[in-house]
Amino acid sequence: MYGVYISFPFCRQKCTYCNFASGVFTAELQSAYLLALHEEILVSEKPTFDTLYLGGGTPSLLSASELAALVVALENQSIREFTVEAAPGDLTREKAEAWAKIGVNRVSFGVQSFNQKVAGSSGRKHTAATVVEEVTLLRSAGIDRINVDLIAGLAWQTPETWAAEFEWIERLALRHVSVYMLESDDDSRLGAELRKGGSRYGASAVPAEEQIADSYLYAVERLRGLGIHRYEISNFASLGHESVHNRKYWTLQPYVGFGADAHSFDGARRWSNFAEPAEYVGRMKAGQTTRATDEVIDDGRRTEDLLMTGLRTREGVTLPIASLSKFENRIATLKGLGWLEQPAPDRLRLTDTGVMYSNEALEQLIF
Repeated sequence: MYGVYISFPFCRQKCTYCNFASGVFTAELQSAYLLALHEEILVSEKPTFDTLYLGGGTPSLLSASELAALVVALENQSIREFTVEAAPGDLTREKAEAWAKIGVNRVSFGVQSFNQKVAGSSGRKHTAATVVEEVTLLRSAGIDRINVDLIAGLAWQTPETWAAEFEWIERLALRHVSVYMLESDDDSRLGAELRKGGSRYGASAVPAEEQIADSYLYAVERLRGLGIHRYEISNFASLGHESVHNRKYWTLQPYVGFGADAHSFDGARRWSNFAEPAEYVGRMKAGQTTRATDEVIDDGRRTEDLLMTGLRTREGVTLPIASLSKFENRIATLKGLGWLEQPAPDRLRLTDTGVMYSNEALEQLIF
């Protein structure tokens, strides 16, 4: 069964840490984008799918009627899991109830921090009270599969404020949490500022790398104590509360994406749309292809992809021994570093230490 991803790359404000192809655009572009998105969905061949994920950007900016129109265009099937990403402050009782009627049964909140000063440093304007209120609204509407995103390493974060984040997780009895370590790449304003040693966007108040790593390890242990276990590097859930849609990415199941910068994979090919919303809209209006990349996946690339995605999961990846032979020396090196373990000849898994160096481990193994 396929998963379907719909991209809505529009936000009220661009968070300083964000490196996605999203941002603040005009109302005119947003209206034109929705028309183009609706058209792409209508003219595309739609596979049989059982998960739907609306991401961004900030899809919670959409009105209930705009969201419903997209669902209708998809020729609604029997959807097992329908997730909408949301920013605290966007939800009302009316919207929560409308989402439930449309079929939304999971919401992922981009909280990043319950601490107002820490959240505010990145451009977020919510308070902990806002999150509590909106989680309550969702549950009242019958939507009880709720994820909260947290980021380790935001400006003004201390061990004390980080520990307090998990007090809120416990208080709200959440069963799924995503924990990300702050990335310092040039694709975000904060990342670029950190790399050049500047002080804008709170860069001078960002914790040291060692503290960020310690914060992640604290999250692993604290969440485990709440019965919320890591099942992917950044994702933690109680049994039965894992994201069905995201698991498709990590196990190379097929998925199709609609909208700017959306990616698709059918098992034999991988393709993606142009990232900029204006270019995506312009191409749809002109009757041109919105496809920016299109790649045929051979056996060698498929093995690499399985390693890249499967090693992110707690259980690791199982592959034919013959497929692993070309990686034999690299596997030995990573095992020697204590980053990789091989519970069986055909199975690889990152160690707890290896998870902390996952990017480096995957780069050494595959590239």
